[in-house]
Amino acid sequence: MGSRRKYDIVLFGATGFTGELTAEYLARHAPAGCRWALAGRNQAKLAGVRSRLASIDPELGSMDLLVADVGDAESVAAVASAARVVITTVGPYVAHGDPLVAACAAAGTDYVDLTGEPEFVDQTYVRHHATAVASGARLVHACGFDSIPYDLGVLHAVTELKASGAVAVEGFVRASGTFSGGTYQSAVTAFGRMKASAAVAAQRRELEERPAGRRARGAGKPHRSRFGWWALPVPTVDPQIVLRSARALEVYGPDFTYGHFLAFKRLPTVVGVVGGVGVLFGLAQVSPVRNWLLGRVKSGEGPSAERRARSWFKVRFEARGDGRRVVTEVSGGDPGYGETAKMLAESALCLAFDELPACSGQVTTAVAMGEALTSRLVKAGISFSVLEG
Repeated sequence: MGSRRKYDIVLFGATGFTGELTAEYLARHAPAGCRWALAGRNQAKLAGVRSRLASIDPELGSMDLLVADVGDAESVAAVASAARVVITTVGPYVAHGDPLVAACAAAGTDYVDLTGEPEFVDQTYVRHHATAVASGARLVHACGFDSIPYDLGVLHAVTELKASGAVAVEGFVRASGTFSGGTYQSAVTAFGRMKASAAVAAQRRELEERPAGRRARGAGKPHRSRFGWWALPVPTVDPQIVLRSARALEVYGPDFTYGHFLAFKRLPTVVGVVGGVGVLFGLAQVSPVRNWLLGRVKSGEGPSAERRARSWFKVRFEARGDGRRVVTEVSGGDPGYGETAKMLAESALCLAFDELPACSGQVTTAVAMGEALTSRLVKAGISFSVLEG
């Protein structure tokens, strides 16, 4: 497939906040000879991004621009059929993402995004997994801070543990950073669509086969961790991704449990976070209020370079099995934007250029890329370390 496609990578949504950061990363780090292009609905804005990329690499001043809109099926199909891998940063994905996934699944084109929306991930499985299996496309969601540090972090931990029996892992997330307009839009939209999300999750459970002789399940409740943090379980897409990897790969053992927590030094902070999220969730259930909230922060906005430079993340994992204990950590810089753009771009480069296990359909980063992507991220400055064990 690769030699017959015009582009190795097409970046869809290159004019958005995270899209342009991803384009800048590719401009600096794509290998020589990588054939890539920008795609979006506004030719003038795409040309502006291209002009800024040319200041990084003058040869990019002539790179191709593909005008496409998710409301125009023909233009989206043209993007998918021209590329080996498509990156998309166009969200909220539940509102804008399906046409591009459908086109990639039909064309046998690998696809990566940075969604954190469980409804969208389940919807993609229900609608497009079978088509992607047949075409050979790899549909890989959550290739940013949602959910690479956890998916590859747990894979790293269980690989270090080397247990043959039951394995239990807890992940503790600490971070300093701010949210872009796109992230805010996705979160408020998801809060207002809980019934729809539950319905499509039920459809997925009816369709998805579980491995025989092996199980993986979530676990965890609020507690004071052995590391001295207050641990608050979070029902995000991240533990769902980890458990799907555990069901697919034998290295997680025959009986795997995972608890996913935000970690705080002070109990009042926990109370404040729970209260704030609860208020936002409640407001998002009322349609006029939700629309007002969505209008408060626009997509395409995000923190300054100075603010991003001060941001960081650390995710600590404690893995237990066969009477052993291993503690590992994944850490890096600005989680929401600088490192997310890095993770997303490296995921696409990994799919385009690395020798990887054979797979197709909707798959996780651990299943599709695993150690190859971890190695790329380490070289790019994200740390995967062993603290104990």
